[in-house]
Amino acid sequence: MKLKNKNNKINFKKNRNNYNYSNGIINITNQGYAFVKIKKNNKTIFIPKNKINRSLEGDTVKVKFKKNINKIKIKGEIIKILKRKTKKFVGILKKNYKDYCFNPKNNNFIVCNKIIVNIPKIKSEKYKNNYKVLVEITSWPKNLKNPLGKILKVFGKVGEYKTELYSLLEEYNISYKFSKNIEKEAKKIFSKGILNSKLELRKDMRNINTFTIDPSNAKDFDDAISIREINNKIWEIGIHISDVTYFIKENSELDKEAYLRNTSIYLIEKVIPMLPNILSNELCSLKPKKDKLSFSVIFNINEKGELLKSWIGKTIIRSDKKFTYDEVQKIINEKKGFFYKEINTLFLLSKKLINKRLNNGSIFLDRIEAKFKLDKNNNPKSIVLEKNNEAHSIIEEFMLLTNKKVSEFVSNKITKKPYIYRIHDKPDYEKIFVLKKIIKPLGYFLDLNNIKDSINHLLKKIKGKPEQNMIENLILRSMNKAKYSTKNIGHYGLSFIYYTHFTSPIRRYSDIIAHRLLNNYLLNKKVKSVDFYEKQSQYCSYKERVAIDIERDFLKYIQIKFLKNFLGKEFDGVITGFTEWGVYIDIIQFQTEGMIKLRDIKEDSYTLDPNGHSIIGKNKKNYYLLGDKVKVKLINIDLEKKRIILNWIKK
Repeated sequence: MKLKNKNNKINFKKNRNNYNYSNGIINITNQGYAFVKIKKNNKTIFIPKNKINRSLEGDTVKVKFKKNINKIKIKGEIIKILKRKTKKFVGILKKNYKDYCFNPKNNNFIVCNKIIVNIPKIKSEKYKNNYKVLVEITSWPKNLKNPLGKILKVFGKVGEYKTELYSLLEEYNISYKFSKNIEKEAKKIFSKGILNSKLELRKDMRNINTFTIDPSNAKDFDDAISIREINNKIWEIGIHISDVTYFIKENSELDKEAYLRNTSIYLIEKVIPMLPNILSNELCSLKPKKDKLSFSVIFNINEKGELLKSWIGKTIIRSDKKFTYDEVQKIINEKKGFFYKEINTLFLLSKKLINKRLNNGSIFLDRIEAKFKLDKNNNPKSIVLEKNNEAHSIIEEFMLLTNKKVSEFVSNKITKKPYIYRIHDKPDYEKIFVLKKIIKPLGYFLDLNNIKDSINHLLKKIKGKPEQNMIENLILRSMNKAKYSTKNIGHYGLSFIYYTHFTSPIRRYSDIIAHRLLNNYLLNKKVKSVDFYEKQSQYCSYKERVAIDIERDFLKYIQIKFLKNFLGKEFDGVITGFTEWGVYIDIIQFQTEGMIKLRDIKEDSYTLDPNGHSIIGKNKKNYYLLGDKVKVKLINIDLEKKRIILNWIKK
């Protein structure tokens, strides 16, 4: 008996030695299988559906896999969940007979598809079918396929404005309210105002014509422009940025809260601000007819758009007027109006700056934006497709110039000191090559030896064409994302050697970092280590991507809700993507993407070509490419899954 036990132990040990055990984060696909990346050897372990072992997307897990690491595909299984990424999920409550279950919004919640929720009879009226709720997993017994959970919060009926807004913020863990302590600190700062701010140490620019240009619904004004003619054909132009860091002291509770939020989030009819409104919309905002503190860059520019000299420092300003973009555009068009001479000069100089930037290799992506108007019940009532006009160009070019010159100043005058840069790496060559292949059948060409000029030429050729939006999206996907870093590699898209974000400190924490560092260098003060600012830069990049995701997600909800008014209508569309089971179509009139299942295309039986850029009919051998124009019919809207279902009519 002892010998048998001994042999069993030996066999177990031998068997155990055939396996490796590592920790990693699990990534579960929409199809239900998963991958775990092992940091030690940079290997990716494939996890079959039946080996996920109740782990959920993003969990830290212990994975077991065979030692034969020479195989291309290493298969493993999850043997332990070390740490849940989250136990809380936003989703939809569904009533099944007498019981309730909860379908998480997370598409990768494939393992169980739902959480069983017990609801006390007393509260049953509060919890209704098709209501969005926040649920926490309380346990997951081994004998159950599904975990058990409890409801923490009810958002309301699926599809309603407030329901979608607040459930989305909860999903991304975004706080839409400030704590009482933060509000108290903000009120204290507001009550002091600009008193005792040593105005004598600031350059006084209150007697120079100054104004702001912003969207009509703007409430926080980060930047203002002043302009005066020095002598014949030379102008002094001041770019005045709100001196937020004068009010927000480093390491204060307010500063820590601003850093956590990191950016204001702009949703339709709703702003989630980085700073309390009493500061962002009042004290720090460069409102007209009030003395305001600013951090300014003053340029002397001649009629050719050449910079003769510049000055950077703290100022006090007094804006004369608050303009909207539409008001400024009207003044440019009609050649008359308040501050016409100043506005026209800025407009002419901005054109010179644009030409210089484009001649230097800057990519000019002039995108069209979908803007919605809501009724009193926050339902979308109309859509306008807008693009930037000359008024936008004035602000854009002078802000670009300011960001460029500030980073140049720090890099060239303050050597070997850390700074926060806005960097943009070269595009992925393989993605550019794929882009070239996709656009070739549409009659467009891309020169891989001269990518920037070729892309600009392509952008001009597609302007106003049905495929414009699709190709612009492909161009953006082929580019690397801009981010923040202390390691400057330049900005590829703008063709700038030095670039930062300095001009929006009310709504971006990256700009607060840029202000603080610059001010410390001007005053010869010590700063923290490069590592400290690099970590901050990485966090700013992360929070920026989160904000973009939230804004896109909410816009998609508004677009889909708006399209409910057009069920049964026919539209022109452009093919934007293929999967093994469907075709994605951009509805040109709304610049909104919908989907058609391959099986619903009745003219033939279509399959996806191996290149993924076309579908081919089995019988008639017809084929469709990315960018092809099609006629479609809107047959259904799924508000729960945020999907637009289309029907195929003809090419």
